[in-house]
Amino acid sequence: MVFERDRAASRPLSDQVEELLTHEGPLQIVAAGDPVLRRPAEPFEGQLDPALLARFVAALRATMHAAPGVGLAAPQVGIPLRLAVIEDPAPVPEEIRVARARVPQPFRVLVNPSYEAVGAERAAFYEGCLSVPGWQAVVARAARVRLRALDEHGIAVDEEFTGWPARIVQHETDHLDGMLYLDRAELRSLSSNQSIADRWNAPTPHRAADALGFALPD
Repeated sequence: MVFERDRAASRPLSDQVEELLTHEGPLQIVAAGDPVLRRPAEPFEGQLDPALLARFVAALRATMHAAPGVGLAAPQVGIPLRLAVIEDPAPVPEEIRVARARVPQPFRVLVNPSYEAVGAERAAFYEGCLSVPGWQAVVARAARVRLRALDEHGIAVDEEFTGWPARIVQHETDHLDGMLYLDRAELRSLSSNQSIADRWNAPTPHRAADALGFALPD
């Protein structure tokens, strides 16, 4: 059996995006199990003209806000293109802001991004994903990364991110490599959103680590 999305994938990306944008409201976010989330995305090389790219970016941003989330990659709406958006107003209590180094991030478009760790320090926190709704797990990630990308105007970006912004960059770029956060997660920490709210809604996952029996980085 050939599935509808498999047939659509053989069409030019510009046609796929145009069809997506004919629908009103937020785009549909695909869930884990869809092959588009497990394939490296195609590098952006002008497949979308500037006007279509701008419309697609606006739709990604609106979808991210509606979800709500702090990042969204093109494969999460079924488009295998190396493109993501991030934005974080960081509306969190001061205790969480300090523990997680979560500071506001302006809206950014990441085209063909890649990252590398800067230093050996790692930080572990609960993390979720719009394509894995209802669940969270602890992921240890580099505390500082160097991001290289282009913005939506083709201008080179070469910048270091720390704390929670570094986590967002890593999470969204991983999507473009066919990875989900669960691939990097401590699976003993896997918890429903309800369990997070009831038990593990603390600035750090130390209590969860003790209770559920998993290790955190030193």
